[in-house]
Amino acid sequence: MNTQRLAVLGLALVAAGGAAFLVRSMLGGGTPQVQAKAAPVVAMSEVLVANTNLAPGQALAADRVRWQKWPTASVDRSFITHDAAGSEEAAVKGTVVRVPILQGQPITSTAIVHGNASGFMAATLGDGMRAISITISVDSGAGGFILPNDRVDVIVTRRPDREAPRGSAKTIITNLRVLAVDQTYRQDKDTRTVIGKTATVEVTPEQAEVIAAAGTTGQLSLALRPLSEANVASNDEAIRRHRSLTDGAVSVIRYGMTSRQETQ
Repeated sequence: MNTQRLAVLGLALVAAGGAAFLVRSMLGGGTPQVQAKAAPVVAMSEVLVANTNLAPGQALAADRVRWQKWPTASVDRSFITHDAAGSEEAAVKGTVVRVPILQGQPITSTAIVHGNASGFMAATLGDGMRAISITISVDSGAGGFILPNDRVDVIVTRRPDREAPRGSAKTIITNLRVLAVDQTYRQDKDTRTVIGKTATVEVTPEQAEVIAAAGTTGQLSLALRPLSEANVASNDEAIRRHRSLTDGAVSVIRYGMTSRQETQ
């Protein structure tokens, strides 16, 4: 084999190797594999959210809330977290909704109020309703058997005088909800009686005026209503008359609305 043939053969081998390398590069065989980087881990926390739509004045219970994972970086200071509260029962015990909360919305410490907070009583009132306190005793408070959430009638009693030698007693408002007795705002399982000095009841603005006026003319008493009549509308289809000792007029209460009529 002469030198010329060896040179030609060498060039052929070099060309074949270059072609093979080019084909391999085009097919990707020669490109080193690049591993995708793992996505960064997002720290998560569990926050308390509403399990259903919640309205102001609604008492919270464990079945109305749930824990939901939330990015820790987005957890506001007002959110109620699982680590801080411990359980649903502990988080909502003795609380009432203060502002509307939508389903799935985080429950904040400012959206609810605890029973020992100053705004608790206002949160338990219905729309357009008022709370007024009535001085009671064992005799005028059904012997201490009136408890929060009971229904009562309000009676005004006047002692005998020149105009009414025998005295008088009239029911002026019926079927009011008791909000609290003294500082007791809920009935515990073991609570049977509450001997208090005041009972706070839920009334309309007109009913509040009637009770305030009646308290200046006589002694107010509360009559406990049976549980079977708890859903009877207050003053439904009834007219209650309250005679004023100051102007001789009559307050007529129909459907919770008060009107004044002059007596003959």
